[in-house]
Amino acid sequence: MNPMYVRVCVLLPQMSGEYDYHLSAELEGLVRVGCLVVVPFGRRMVQAVVLSLLEKPSVAETKPVSHLVDPLPAVTAAQMALAQRMAYQYLTPLSVCIQWILPAGLSQNADTAYRLNPHPPVDDHPLSPLQERLVRHLVLHEGEQRGRQLESSFSRTGWRTAIAALVKRGRVLAQPVLPPPQARPKQARFAELAVEDEALPADGSALGRGAVGERRLAILNFLKNEGQPVQAAWLYAVSGGNLADLQRLEAQGWIHLVEKEVMRDPLEAAQAGISQPKALTAQQQAVWQPLQAALRAAAQEGRTPPPFVLHGVTGSGKTEVYLYAVAECLRLGRQAIVMVPEIALTPQTVQRFLSRFPQQVGILHSRLSVGERYDTWRRARAGQLSVIVGPRSALFAPLPDVGLIVVDECHEDSYYQAESPPYYHTVEAAQFYAQAARAVVVLGSATPDVAMLYQAQKSGWPVLALTERIHDQEDAAAPLSLPPVDIVDMRSELKHGNRSIFSQALQQALAHTLEAGEQAILYLNRRGAATYVFCRDCGHVLRCPRCDLPLTYHLGSGGLHCHTCNYRRRLPSQCPQCGSPNIRHYGSGTERVEAEVNALFPQARTLRWDAETARGKQGHQTLMEKFSAHQADILIGTQMLAKGLDLPLVTLVGVVLADVGLSFPDYRAGERAFQLLTQVAGRAGRSHLGGRVIFQTFMPEHYVIQAAAGHDYAAFYAQELARRREMGYPPFAHLARVEVRGQNAQSTERAAQQAAVQLGRWAEEAGMVELIGPSPCFFHKVNGMYRWQILLRGQNVGEVLRGKPLGEWRVQLDPPNVL
Repeated sequence: MNPMYVRVCVLLPQMSGEYDYHLSAELEGLVRVGCLVVVPFGRRMVQAVVLSLLEKPSVAETKPVSHLVDPLPAVTAAQMALAQRMAYQYLTPLSVCIQWILPAGLSQNADTAYRLNPHPPVDDHPLSPLQERLVRHLVLHEGEQRGRQLESSFSRTGWRTAIAALVKRGRVLAQPVLPPPQARPKQARFAELAVEDEALPADGSALGRGAVGERRLAILNFLKNEGQPVQAAWLYAVSGGNLADLQRLEAQGWIHLVEKEVMRDPLEAAQAGISQPKALTAQQQAVWQPLQAALRAAAQEGRTPPPFVLHGVTGSGKTEVYLYAVAECLRLGRQAIVMVPEIALTPQTVQRFLSRFPQQVGILHSRLSVGERYDTWRRARAGQLSVIVGPRSALFAPLPDVGLIVVDECHEDSYYQAESPPYYHTVEAAQFYAQAARAVVVLGSATPDVAMLYQAQKSGWPVLALTERIHDQEDAAAPLSLPPVDIVDMRSELKHGNRSIFSQALQQALAHTLEAGEQAILYLNRRGAATYVFCRDCGHVLRCPRCDLPLTYHLGSGGLHCHTCNYRRRLPSQCPQCGSPNIRHYGSGTERVEAEVNALFPQARTLRWDAETARGKQGHQTLMEKFSAHQADILIGTQMLAKGLDLPLVTLVGVVLADVGLSFPDYRAGERAFQLLTQVAGRAGRSHLGGRVIFQTFMPEHYVIQAAAGHDYAAFYAQELARRREMGYPPFAHLARVEVRGQNAQSTERAAQQAAVQLGRWAEEAGMVELIGPSPCFFHKVNGMYRWQILLRGQNVGEVLRGKPLGEWRVQLDPPNVL
């Protein structure tokens, strides 16, 4: 019998090709397209994903597939199509895109185990200092370490070159290894009765003396009442017993102990009552009808409609439309993915889906444990979950038949994956996935990206508008109005002698809000107490040695922090450059705002919400619950406050400095500022109590401030689009950013110059592409790495780079791309 062959994608980041292997007789019939397998690759064993089954390989000799990691496909057909499209679009090897789709802990890269040679050859050559440190490290760890462990201990030292020399000289032995998957099913101990109920003892004396017998009797009675196997941990909780009690009861023949698989569900303890659909307003109904028709056409006729843009003002009921769409999708026998910017910042949205679709919702995000993510992934793959909620990683849930993809607050920067390749935008990737799965995409926002809305209008995407706020009360006669916004010119405040960070208008508004027993939000997009610390004599600014960024002063610790790499140090008593004691803080952060609020209103209960206070798995949830329960009067925070909060008692929002970000060297700086100001302003006036917003600014005439104050997206869109057209920025051109990084300043600059020469040649060949740079990045040094960038601007800049040897360059196409 002729063997069967498979074509696989080897899951090594540096490999982009496809390779053929043959199946042993034991694996024939078991391996399917999308399965995760282990194959020999060179001298290593590596994981691979099966791309196709073959009758004839493309090479004369093939190696056998070693074994099957999971009998079920790890990648669905639609996900495979998505990975291939992402690899093409984002100039990334297919292996990297597939690994991004696989759940954390299942995919494992090959590694190398290093150990000291117990019988090293005679070697008189001295060791370098780094090699001596490596040898001592191996001795300390019983002579063996994995490459990942050494990377953690010797990062940014060039340890790989040093240890390679030790291997060559025979001092160290190297062995390729493939770690087993970290994610595995969880096993738990269960107990069940081994006798009939009538045979159970009447008291505990036959089971043990005194309290011991009584708790063992409690275990038996609880099992009797349950009538089914019960997890041991639950028995311990209700009886006070322990494993010894269970083992004794089993030895006496009263119970059986068995090991069973249990699913780790991060929503198991979530409290959400069952809710019913709300009646739609006339505007919501007008938006819902074309969505419903598209969902039915996609399910019944296999038609993929263009994306829907749901442009609704804050509080206009977009979430209820999403809920209707998910319900219709489930009624048609398909599944839905609902993406939110950050799962920890949108707990109310998650609760609404849980209550509307009980026992059908799963969440996926990076704060879950490896086991929780793996089990949610398995339940989704098995069709046990119908709705997946989460940030951008939720897009890769292996649902069998995705019919709806919702991207809520689609303008948020958190939807862009910028930390590591593939550098993709979720809005665009969702469209790729929908095309492969024949699904409907809904892109919802009160402030959609200018480039995306322009693309929607140019390509004829349906743009559905919700222009009115809605009441939570069913019997409300009229829609809510957006809160009025007052612009306070802080230059005038200074002229009148007010040097406080709060204008007179904001102070009076806070006093009125507190007297009325209502709540206020103060927004400032800066953490800490001071933006930077400097010497008043010589002007020296205290900077992070790893990132070269100004350090932020924090009141609580009295220290200086870098919010990029977490470097920390004490505040010096004198300037490290000139020795002067005149060290001063400049600028305002959330800590200083909180301190001044407490000084002005000592009776007010304040709550600060930023990255410092919201640490931990439930940090954001705890803070939101405290404020929702009116355990605080004034909430002070950063841009986290702009996302997903619906707080009826909030009647005042004060933006301490609306100018933040407007002068940032980014063509989208104005758009980001407008989006944040509009979203933050939308936290006020979401009930019959009404609301008010105050923007404090030194640039009251700026078009972004004026448009945000007027809740006038149309005016902002028109002016921003005209500015982009004049400057030649997206959506009227494509941008590609090539970043070069290195540990040495001079060599990194030289590498950037060489990259620019090569990119210039490619751009000249393509034509109609402009090269800008090289230039240092705005954050020139981050976490010890120097950064330079080159921009390509023009039409189809991706084609200039596609198929080219990009090496270690980081290539990011401007999001969202014009398709």
